[in-house]
Amino acid sequence: MTRDGDSANGKPGAPKIPAKDTLRPLPKRFYKHAAVEQRGGGFAVTLDGRGICTPGKREVVVPTADFAAALAAEWDAQGEHVDPRTMPLTRIVNSAIDAVETRKREVVDDIAAFAGSDLVCYRAESPDALVRRQADAWNPVLAWAKRELGAAFELRAGLMPIDQPPEALDAVRRKLADLDALSLSALHVLTTISGSALLAIAHWQGELSADEAWRASTVDETWQREQWGHDVEAEAHAARRRAEFDAASRCLDYLRSRG
Repeated sequence: MTRDGDSANGKPGAPKIPAKDTLRPLPKRFYKHAAVEQRGGGFAVTLDGRGICTPGKREVVVPTADFAAALAAEWDAQGEHVDPRTMPLTRIVNSAIDAVETRKREVVDDIAAFAGSDLVCYRAESPDALVRRQADAWNPVLAWAKRELGAAFELRAGLMPIDQPPEALDAVRRKLADLDALSLSALHVLTTISGSALLAIAHWQGELSADEAWRASTVDETWQREQWGHDVEAEAHAARRRAEFDAASRCLDYLRSRG
């Protein structure tokens, strides 16, 4: 997993589609209908009766019927061409199967690295109203991490790097160590988009709803918008990030429903 972009809050952003993919002509839609079919212990998406595969030619099978139905809906929603940029759940699943499954430890380490420079640990020096808003949104998450993960993180006003306690980062790694590839892939998306492993983990663990985690991750952006007004391009970018964020959240919801 790589950090290819920067989010508006200055933290690493969500992985982006490589430039070669954005320049490549989109394939034409080659099927009429997407459906769900039970296969073995899971559920596959079929296009006119044929199962789909990842770009790496691996069969796509997910644990629940609802998850597969959501993937099928992305395929059904395609128009004349198939545009992967409009299929965030499919991209998460493809990434999990093709990349994360064989690199889980590396992905865990990358999420822990985000925790080492976590958004919620870097505070504004002024104005006081923004300082208070950050504290209101982020201090409860840090208290939760200390209580539930046994991870105590340091704070700093300004942007100078913080050397977080190795014990705190190890606690994050332990929490993620046994996760399956799909969950890790979704968590990595939440982390890179928000700039915060702690917000992502708190959402995964049910401490924050998706809306609460999103609002906490965009405190600075919201403040800037209130001070300087709306920017159409910035808001379109934020909407795309939110769609990716919500897709990752839905992925975790589908995986929880396994029981």
